[in-house]
Formats: sequence, C-alpha cells, structure tokens
Amino acid sequence: MTLPSPVRNNHHHSSKWCLINVINLLGIVSFSSGLIVFRIEVAETPAPEQNVNGNTSAEKTEEDSNEQPVENVFQVTIKLPHEPFQTQVMLSTQEQVQDLRQSIVETPQTFQYSCFHLEHDGQRINDFIELSEVPGLKADSELTLVEDPYTEKEARMHVIRVRELIGAAGDRTDALQGILAGLSLHDTVQEEDTKANQTGTEQSVLSDYDFKAPGSIKTLLPPTAEEAPKTIKSISVSPWNPPPYHLRAKGHLLYLQVTTNENEQFQITSHVGGFYVNKSSNAKFDPFPRAAPKDASAHSLLTLLSKLSPSFDESFKQLLDFNAKKDLLTIFQLSNAIPANPWLVPGPNSAHTTHQSDLARTQESYLLSGADNTDTMRDWNEEFQSTREMPKDAVQDRVFRERLTSKLFADYNDAATRGAMLVARGEVAPLNPTEAKDAQIFVYNNIFYSFGADGVGTFGTEGGDEAARVAVSKDVMGVRAVNNLDVQGLFTSGTVVVDYLGKRIVGQSIVPGIFKQRDPGEHQIDYGAVEGKDIIAEDKSFSPLFEKVSKLLRVKKHPVWDKDGVRHEMEGSVETKGLLGTDGRRYALDLYRLTPLDIAWVEQYWSEPSEEGAEKPHDKDYPHRMTLLRPELVESYGRVKLRDYVREELEKKKKASGDAKELTNGEAKESEEPKEESKEMTKEEDSEKKEADESEKKEDTEQDRVDISGFAFALNPDVFCLKEPQSEEDKVEWSKDEAEVRAACNHLSEEVIPRLIQELRDGDVGFPMDGQSLSTLLHKRGINIRYLGKIAELADKEDPRLQALKRLAIQEMIARGFKHFANSTLRKVPAAFAAPCVSHLLNCLLGAEVNPKPVAEIDASLKAMYPEADFGFENFTPEALKKAVLAQVALRYRYALDKSWVESGKQLQLLREVCLKLGLQLESKAYAFTKEAAAQVVAAEPTPAPATNGQSTSSKKKKNKKDSPARSSSPAAPKPVQTFHADDVLNVVPIVKEASPKSILAEEALEAGRISVAQDQKELGQELLLESLSLHEQIYGVLHPEVARVYHQLSNLLYNLEEKNAAVELAHKAVIISERTLGVDHADTVLNYLNLGLFEHASGNTRGALTYVRHALELWKVIYGPDHPDSITTLNNAAVMLQSMKQYHESRLWFEASLAICEEVSGKQSINTATLLFQLSQALALDKDMRAAVNRMRESYNIFNTVLGPEDRNTKEAEQWLEQLTQSAVIQAKQLQDLAKGRVRRVQLTGRNTLRPQPSVGQTSSEASGAPTRDRSGTQRVDQRSIEELLKYIEGGDSPKKTKKRTPNPKRRAQNTTS
Repeated sequence: MTLPSPVRNNHHHSSKWCLINVINLLGIVSFSSGLIVFRIEVAETPAPEQNVNGNTSAEKTEEDSNEQPVENVFQVTIKLPHEPFQTQVMLSTQEQVQDLRQSIVETPQTFQYSCFHLEHDGQRINDFIELSEVPGLKADSELTLVEDPYTEKEARMHVIRVRELIGAAGDRTDALQGILAGLSLHDTVQEEDTKANQTGTEQSVLSDYDFKAPGSIKTLLPPTAEEAPKTIKSISVSPWNPPPYHLRAKGHLLYLQVTTNENEQFQITSHVGGFYVNKSSNAKFDPFPRAAPKDASAHSLLTLLSKLSPSFDESFKQLLDFNAKKDLLTIFQLSNAIPANPWLVPGPNSAHTTHQSDLARTQESYLLSGADNTDTMRDWNEEFQSTREMPKDAVQDRVFRERLTSKLFADYNDAATRGAMLVARGEVAPLNPTEAKDAQIFVYNNIFYSFGADGVGTFGTEGGDEAARVAVSKDVMGVRAVNNLDVQGLFTSGTVVVDYLGKRIVGQSIVPGIFKQRDPGEHQIDYGAVEGKDIIAEDKSFSPLFEKVSKLLRVKKHPVWDKDGVRHEMEGSVETKGLLGTDGRRYALDLYRLTPLDIAWVEQYWSEPSEEGAEKPHDKDYPHRMTLLRPELVESYGRVKLRDYVREELEKKKKASGDAKELTNGEAKESEEPKEESKEMTKEEDSEKKEADESEKKEDTEQDRVDISGFAFALNPDVFCLKEPQSEEDKVEWSKDEAEVRAACNHLSEEVIPRLIQELRDGDVGFPMDGQSLSTLLHKRGINIRYLGKIAELADKEDPRLQALKRLAIQEMIARGFKHFANSTLRKVPAAFAAPCVSHLLNCLLGAEVNPKPVAEIDASLKAMYPEADFGFENFTPEALKKAVLAQVALRYRYALDKSWVESGKQLQLLREVCLKLGLQLESKAYAFTKEAAAQVVAAEPTPAPATNGQSTSSKKKKNKKDSPARSSSPAAPKPVQTFHADDVLNVVPIVKEASPKSILAEEALEAGRISVAQDQKELGQELLLESLSLHEQIYGVLHPEVARVYHQLSNLLYNLEEKNAAVELAHKAVIISERTLGVDHADTVLNYLNLGLFEHASGNTRGALTYVRHALELWKVIYGPDHPDSITTLNNAAVMLQSMKQYHESRLWFEASLAICEEVSGKQSINTATLLFQLSQALALDKDMRAAVNRMRESYNIFNTVLGPEDRNTKEAEQWLEQLTQSAVIQAKQLQDLAKGRVRRVQLTGRNTLRPQPSVGQTSSEASGAPTRDRSGTQRVDQRSIEELLKYIEGGDSPKKTKKRTPNPKRRAQNTTS
C-alpha cells in the first residue's frame, strides 16, 4: 500500500517540517526482547517527508544547527534483481538503514521484496547502523538490493505481509477489539459532500434539517460500502505443514495452499531459496517442484501468484486503486492506541460484519509466533525498566527513548487487557485455587493479575471491596504521575486496570523479587508500611528518590509511628511502598495515596464500621473512606498559596520602601516599575481572563525580584489516617498539616465548584455535552465525581444553562448508579449469560413503558449447567431496579433524585452513557422506549431472513401472526414485546485504565511554539509548532488521541496565522483520528467536525463545510439532544455560511433557530440576544423582509440601550442601522421591484456575521480561537466579541454604503473570523 505524503508537503512551509522529521525517522524500528518489529509501524507513522514513491522531499535542506548534527539529503539509485531493475530514493545520512529498507518495502514497484540486504561497492551494509556510517555513500551512489535466503521466521512474516497486501486476510474476530473497532465516518461524510456538489442543485445540504427532531442512530453508522476487489480466493497454510525432519534439512520451511480466482488450487513449498509450486495434492504428499511446463517459482510469493493467476495483476491493481480512494488514516491498523469501540454496531447480517471463510485466520498466531509461540513471550518488566534506563541527553536519544516507551506501553496495555479478559471469563488457572475467589491471583503472559477487591482484608477499616476498587484505580493514576515525572533511578511496574463483565482486574508486570520468600526477620517491603501499618520499613536508599517524587507532587515529608510508637520520617505516604528488586532496581509500589483525604467529605458522610457489624446511620453510610483529593485540586490550591505568598512578600517590600500605593486592591497585579504603571490605566477595560493572565505573568516576573525560595507548599497525605503523634512538637506540626488539608478541602467546596458553576452559567467556558465531557471538565478543575450531587444542587436555579447542567448531572448520576448496580449483578453471572442479564437490566431501566414486566430471555437447559451461579437478576422488575439505582445515587453522590428519573425524550442519551460505561455494543436499530414506538416497530418487523454468518438470526416474526405449533426440537419461540432482547447485545468490550506517560519533549515543543506565536514571533512559532507535530507523530504514531489533540490545536493556530490550507488538512486528520481512537460520537469528534466546517468555509468550500456542520449537529443530537447551549454559535456560523452562498431565506431560518435557543439560554434581555437580533435583522433584510428587519433591529437597539446605555458604541451602531433599515423599508414599500437589489444590499453588514471556533468543553472562546482575548468586562460575553470585530470592520473595512456583492473571499473572511 502506498503511503501518502502528509499535509506538510502541501504548503509552503514544508522545508520547516524536516527539522526533526528527517533526523528522527524512528517510525520503523522498535525492539522487543531482541526482536525488530517493522510492518505496521510504518503504516502508522509514515516517514513524514516521504511522498508516494517513497522518495523523500528534496526540500529537506534546512538544519537545526542548535541541537542537531548537520545532515545531508541526497538521491541514490538502488539496483533491483527484477523489473524495473532500478529505482531512485531520497535519503538523509541521519536515517538508519532500516528506514531505507522500509521505504523500499512500502513502495509499489518494490512491494515484492521483504527478505534482502543492501550492498555498496560490493560490501554488505549492516541493517542496524545509520546511513552516515556507510563508507563512501554520497549523492548518486549506487546501492544493490540482493535477495537473501529465507529463514522459517522470515518466510512466515513474508506470507503474512503478502496476505494483507493482496487483501486475502479475512475478517478477524479479535477478543480485545470489538465490532467495527476504530471506525471512522469521515470518508462517508465527505462522499455526501461530493455527491451534493455533483448534483449541482441550488438547495443547500441543510435544507431538510429539523432543529427539533430527536437524534437518529443512522448518524453513527457507515453506509453499506462497495466490496473490495478480490485478488485471490484463499491463501493458507497447507494441511501438509510443517515439513518433516528430512525435508527441513533440505531447506523446506512451510507448505501453503492457494486457490486463485480461476478456481485452480496450487500447493506451494516455501523454501530457503523462495517459493515454488509443488506436486502435492490434498491426498498425496510430494513437495518437490513440478516439471516444466507446469513449473513456477519466484523469490517472492507475490511474484509467484502473479505467474499462477492470469487475473491477479489486474485485480491487484484494482485493489490498490480501491484502497487509494480511502483516506489511509481510516484504514491503517492502530498499533499505538486502543481503538474506540462504537456502542451501536450493525447487526450480524450486515455487510459490514459478514463472517468470511478464511482457513488462515486460525493459523495467524502460528504465522506470527511460530509453532512454540516463543516470539510473543516477553519479559515486560525488563523491557519497561531497560527502556527507562536508556540515555536521554541528546534530543535524538530522547525521541528514540520516548518513542520506544510509547510503543512498549501500547503493546503492554494490549497484552494485559487480553489476559484480564481471559481471567474474567475463568479461562486462566489461579496460582492459589484454594483461596476465596476475590483473593485468587493469576499469571498469564508474564503479567500478574489480581481482582480489584479486598480479598485479603487490607482495606477492612477503609470500606473493604469498595475501597479496594477505588484504590486500584487511584494506583493507576499514581503510576502514571510517577511515570510522567521520570525520576532517574526509581522504577514502576506496568499497571493496567480492566473493567470487564462486572469484574475489576488489575494487571501488573512482575517485579523481580516480589514473590521471593524473605529470610526470617526480613520484611517483604523495603520502604513504607508492612502488613497494615504496624511495621514500618525504612531503607535509606529510597529516601532521595521518594523525596524527588514528593517535591514534584507536593507531598510533605512527615513522621509516622509504628505499633511500638517508634517514629519514622517518611518522604511519601506510609501506604506508598518501596521494594528493592532482585535485579537491583528500586521500585515504587502502591501509589494510590499521593494526595490527602477529602476530610470534609469523610466527616460529613462516613462513619467507622462497628465491630458488631451493625448498619451505619443513613446519613453517614458512604461506601468507603478512600475519598482522596484530586492532584489537579492540590495544584490549584498550590497556585492560590503562591499568589498569597507573592502578595505578602510584595507588601513587605513596599512597606519597607514606603511605596505601598502601587498595590491595586491588595493584589500584586502590576509591576513595581513606573513605566508599567502608565499601562495600568488603559487596562481597565480588559476582561477578567486578561487580568488573570496578566497577573500570572507579572507574578512570573516578580519572582525574579520576590525571592520565592522561601515558599514551600506541600500537603501531608497521611493526616486523618494514622495514630496521633507522640511528642508535643509533632502534635503542633500535625495540627498545622491537618489545618492545611482542611483549607484545601474548603478551597474545593467554597471556590472551585462555585466558580465552575458561575462560568458555565455565564457561558464563559464550553458547555459539557455528555457524561464523559462533564467528568473530564470536573477532573480538570480538581473536582471528584462524588460531587455530582452538589453540582446538581447548585445548578438547581431558574437559569436555563444551569437547568441544562442539572439535567446532565442527574443523567450522569443515574448512568453511574446503574453501572455500579449492573456491575455487581454481572459479577455473579457466567459469561454466557451476560447478554440476557444486560438486556433484562436495560429493559428494567429504559423499557418499563413498553413492558412493565419484562422477562429475562434465558436458555433454561443451559442454566441447569451452572448450579452455583446467581441468576437473581431474572426476578428484577423496573420498580426494584429504580429503587436500587436511587439508593446508589443517594449513597454515592448524596443526592435525592425523588421524582427525577429518566427524562422523557432523553432515553437514547442515557442508553449511550450506560453502554459506554459498561462496554456494551448493541445492535443498531430504533429501540422503542414508548408504547407508540413499540407498536410501530412491531408493525414494521419483517419476516426473519435466513441465518447467515454461521449463526441463527433472532426470531422477529410479527407478534400477531399465529404460527403452527413449534416442534419440540425447534428452539425459536416468539419473543415478548420489550425494548431490548438478548440478541441485541452483540458484544461486551473491556474498559481500560492505563498508565502510559506523555511525551515531555513533544509537549515542550508545542508549548514553545504557542508562546512564540503569542509573542508575535510567527515564523519561529510556526516552525516550533510543526516540529512539535512531527515529534508527536513520531513518538506516539499517527493514530493516537494525543496526536488528534495536537492536530486540533495546531489547525486552530495555523488558521489564525492565515495558513488555511494547512489548517484544513490538519482538521481533517484530527477528525479521523479522534473518530478512531475516541469514538465517532465523542464530544471531541463533534468539536473537530465543527472546526473542520469553519476552516473549509474559510478556504472557499462552503458546501463541504455545511456537510460537516450538519454531521456534527446530528451527532450532537445523539449525545445531548437538540438545543445544546453552545449550539447557538454553531447555528450562527451555519447561517453566516448560508449567507455567503446567497441562500438568504435559509440563512434567516438558521439565525431564527439560533436566536430561539439564545433567548431560552441567555434570556430575552441579554447582550447575546441583542447581538443575534442584530444579525437576524440583516438576514431578514437580505431575505427582502424589510418590515421584520426593522422590528428586529429595534428590539436589538432597545436591549443595547437598556443594558449598555445610550452612549455605548453598540447602541449607537444599532441606532444607525435602525435608521437605515427604516428608510429602506419605506422606499421598498414604494418601489419594491426597483430597489430590492440595490438598497437591500446596502444594508448588509458583512463584518457583523463573523464565524467563531466552537470552544471545547471547559475552554474559553478566546482559547478556542487561539488568539489573545480582547473583550471588555467579563459580563459582556460570547457574542459580544463579534460586535467588537464588527466595529473594527466599520472603522477600518468597507463602508456599508457600498453595494458590493458578497463573494466567498477566504482572505477577507479569515480576518473577520479571528475572534
């Protein structure tokens, strides 16, 4: 498959891209247990400057003289043993020979070669060196490609490569990746745009859009795709494989069988010298070459197939053309990230999920790993730690190390999740089978597994299983935090937590020595608490390492006391353990307590378990005591403390110098220097955001003058958890620590939560769309999910935005309450009954109106085979489930739902939340949540199609049809009328929490680029941004959520730097990658589609832009429902786009829809509403409805006049337009036909209708646009900015008196859109 040249070749900065790209083309090599792995790596991370021929762009001449050694880029000729006998390749001396090999393997005319070496001047080139180390290699050198003899492993890899290349690999039923994992809808949305353009109709793609219609599940499904051309019927390992001993000695490696499109079957021998057709048949074994003229042989299997099948060459070319139509990012395999699993997928009879016959599917593990499977057994721990010990001094070293780390974590997460699923299904034997189920431990694939439950009573006083479940989740966060710090000499084990079928399973790489039996008197742990907290080990060699971690994570050094009252000084929490492995490395374990307890919550809602096991009081029955503060909150509180410290120091200084008047409002906002003071007066109109930024900048500069070395802020994670201190001195210090933690808890409840509520109410930040984005927003602010109840209470006000927030919070609490209840039920149910159990629980939750007494669809004969299983879920009723969920919500979020239950019309949204939380994949169909809908479904149900795909279809006969009595052998019985059936639950996928660190290097480059752009150093900024992108691509591989995030951010920045084509390219990539790694209906995917629409419009493709906007709005309906508060901006943008297409009437309708939501959300007398009325008035004028235009402009003027006063620029401007429109209306009434064309255009105001990027959840509008904020006070919000742009336009742009026609000029529009 050919690799595309990425975006960068398409715009004039391509020379800047090569800065790191050429130097660090590490996308090819990653080693694991001494193996080199090539194939998929390059598909994921194409060499960033390669074009379709595998050649490297000749522009790569720029060097990074500061950090990188000088590189040479030149062309060489490679002599080939077969046609075309030679090819040219551009290469850099800093590439490795492996990079050159890979570009040969991936280029169409050299596809056939996989087992070869290169020679220069008759000397063999080592594959594992840099090209700069090849003696005498220069421009126009000739290299010779020499075919090598195969080994068994190389023959196997060659067969796998050819199978994938020619499209002969059938569908894979992957245990880890669900149905349509990594799906992207981008190409199908693009096709709709293309079709619309081809039809050339005047109607826009938005003409039939219904603003109030509920979300359609069709939005989430790809249309039926045309089938790929078949090059060959089948290719697999022959039944005669493997070769017997005497033939192995003669060089026989594998036996294959091939059936061509001409229906001829060939038996093929893979020999050390290549591949040839042998004389074997299905009944006779004779693996020697056929005699002429039926003989055929070749070094490459690809060439041999071409000789055997007359139609092969033509069909292979068609296949390459077919694949070339798709964006390659949509079809490459994900190897560095877990693909997103859609929650709605096509049914088993769909063309997307046909199950094909492919004998080699079962043989793939043999082809990949060999007969003894040794290739895939990896010593995970040794790989993790040796990668961590790699050098990181030079940039080159850091890139290589971080790239390897990213790939290793991806491989480990994949392997650990697969093992965890086997453990959950009971397919791995425990090491301690006599123990209780929860206490059992397992080892599989060199990974150690245990359940996230309190099997051995460690958390007896903290809440038992509930506490253990939280602790393992916090442990993953802790391991990730320590991995990100990358402290030299301190190691962590690979850690993954998998939620699957109700069970929480922890997978850890095996630390050498963790199972070692210590001598008597020796502790199992070398640092921290041993056996509860009675014994405390204190190996001094751990102190400096833990000290570094604690300093960076704001953990205070503090004393602890063992059972004998002996005092020990600990650098971290007593729960954090240090283990000296038998490999001599120091490991940090149990990193779940890096932050202190949320004592305010504990004291309010938790009570210690009584010894008699009596029930806890109802108001203090929180299920566990592991209520820790989030690290983001500790950071936030730390910033508050630093600000206070700087303020105090400045006050001291100014008192000392007698210059106290420079303090404004008691805050150190401005510098002490007089030249800065003059600026202070002009800054009064700046927004709150600007003030905050300014304050932070000033604090940074003040830190040069204010000595902050005396500032220390750290919290003691063990307060409220240990015995009381012994000495008076310790008691005093301990009480200070307690007070500090209480202050942090107070900061959370008194400042952080109310501030977030205020910002969401004022529309200052992007509004969450679903439970996922709400959770992310809360976590970013340092708010724990247990505060959802408090959020709902604080949002219970008249304000429509807050009402929307309350509805979202309640929906999230119901979904999470149901998740906890469903997990506790599923945990006890055998895997074979997961689908009936889930469908019954969903019926009780969402199908009660259709059938108030749903029936669990269980196979009674199968049930009898599980006498020990708990089938109690059969007896659940909707009332019982509702009661259980209400109890969970009251217990976990301290919120009484009372009458609030599943909101009518929001059942689809709740179903989506539940599926995403439990990992369900349901068949995509219109589920009936009401009796009316159910009646329609029953009436429309067809006669079942014959069974396909090797499985019977669900019985969907019309309910009123009288069937003949079923024979006793027939299992099919008519199903009861209910919303969900067991057959609707097609799959359950695991939910994975993992600890892979971020790339520090790539983040540093991104931040440096941002800063440069902000400081108006555009060229340098652009160079750094593109370099950061290149680093992200190399380190993570292209298909990774981090890369999607960077594409999104860079597309915004490049758009504001007038690099529109590059912005569009990156926006397309952001959409595809977020679809494949986050989900086709993830909140980030919606935002990426909206931004793509904006950038396409700016580039002149407005019709295409509207296609993307429409898709985003349809997705929005599925995940939130209609009328999301932030959709005002999107509807407004769509209206402006329609205006630019001269679709004036339709544009007016979209402005009206935007205004309707705005009036509901912001109120009829708000500035936002006034601004929209202003825009609607223009739209009405363009639609030749002058009377309505005048009325709307009058309303706009009245609001501006009331809210801002008659002297405000906005009020005056509205007044001016009101006069003009009134005159036009009068004239129009007299001479309608003559003046419609002229004067109507005279009153349009292009500058007002600017487009704004949609801010992501929790982001301010200015951050979304990537530009510095230029607002006035924080009370004048979102749409107010467009007024400022408008005024600029009036003062510096075209006069509104001009009768100039609106043209889709991207340059002018871009200036208007920069908000």
